[in-house]
Amino acid sequence: MRDDAQELTHMEHKAMGFFARHPDATQSDLVAHSGRDKAQLARLIKGLKDRGLLDAQPDAADRRNVRLRLSAAGEQLFAAARQQARQVADLGVAGLSAAQCTQLLAALSVLRDNLEADRQG
Repeated sequence: MRDDAQELTHMEHKAMGFFARHPDATQSDLVAHSGRDKAQLARLIKGLKDRGLLDAQPDAADRRNVRLRLSAAGEQLFAAARQQARQVADLGVAGLSAAQCTQLLAALSVLRDNLEADRQG
């Protein structure tokens, strides 16, 4: 997704979404949630922090942990990316009836479940 000079990869968008929904979560929280490789996510988070899209603060109770949240710039970029995704989704289902949208959601749910089962198995 592009927003002028900023570009987000699929995984960056997913990570930012996680921290948007779970402000002050840790990298370990993201690893547990996503099931992705810890080193891969560490590089991804470092890149987002370097670009000023994530803020990091040491945990007050355990300074070895770092709490992450979207920065103001990250919130702005993520909001723009979500709006763009919504427009694409709306365009994709234009002309479908409510029943067809319901069928599509059911089929996509089965697809997601199949992929999740394969990833865990």
